Amino acid sequence: MRSKKLIAVGDNCLDAYLTNNLMTVGGNALNVAAQWRRNGWSARYFGAVGNDPEGDVVLAELQGAGLSPDDVERRPGDTAVTLLRDESGDRKFLHESFGVGENYMPAPAHFAVIAAADWVHLGTNANKHLVQRLVADHVPFSIDLSTAHMALPLDGVPLLFASGPDDVDVPIEPSLGALRAAGARQVVLTCGRRGSYFDDGTNVVHAPATLVDVVDTCGAGDSFIATFLAGFHFGGLGALEALHRASIAAAQTCTHLGGFPQRPRPIPDWLPAKYASFIVDAQGAQA
Repeated sequence: MRSKKLIAVGDNCLDAYLTNNLMTVGGNALNVAAQWRRNGWSARYFGAVGNDPEGDVVLAELQGAGLSPDDVERRPGDTAVTLLRDESGDRKFLHESFGVGENYMPAPAHFAVIAAADWVHLGTNANKHLVQRLVADHVPFSIDLSTAHMALPLDGVPLLFASGPDDVDVPIEPSLGALRAAGARQVVLTCGRRGSYFDDGTNVVHAPATLVDVVDTCGAGDSFIATFLAGFHFGGLGALEALHRASIAAAQTCTHLGGFPQRPRPIPDWLPAKYASFIVDAQGAQA
């Protein structure tokens, strides 16, 4: 086990693929921690699940990935669930809930552990007060903004990941410039088949995407993040090589269901029943 202490904080979810009646466990922060763990890093995951059967599934799967259920709080309410239809490897969202993990703020004892880590990664939809506290306490960390580029305070954030345009005719400079102007010290912009870009305020480097026959894109960006962070900060890699290896890791994740290797579970009868109204509404909207 590699000695650096890497911690991911925030979102988890149960991804239910209604097309093939299978479900996997994921969420940006949880996927990042699981990928670190399976690659030999001393990783932990802090987040929250509900006191429901969905939470039981999430805890069982993360334990199977080598993470500790003791680091996850159980709160009254629902675990995050995403209902999807798969169309040739592309996800179509029917319903997405954040559950009790929305705006997750770690308990004081957990925050003390997080603040002492060698690197912290915050998943999507992070708590803005947690971001500000990590900046104030000079904790080395990153955030995945996905497409919500300006949803959080970014001043002083050491590194952030964001989704950018995959159309080659759309310039990436405005996105990079806006994120840097908002206060981020370093920015990684992932742009699908266009590849990825790293901006440290002095230079911008680009790595092409790795092409693969796609089974499912869920969690590919999370594998990218886990691999880039480990290689760039603790593996002695420069930005270009770290982007390249991250691209390969993302492509590998696209070859299976879920954000990390796991045995997809059959969807139990109670899950579609619980979310029946959302499924009907989504199907009606697509008709």
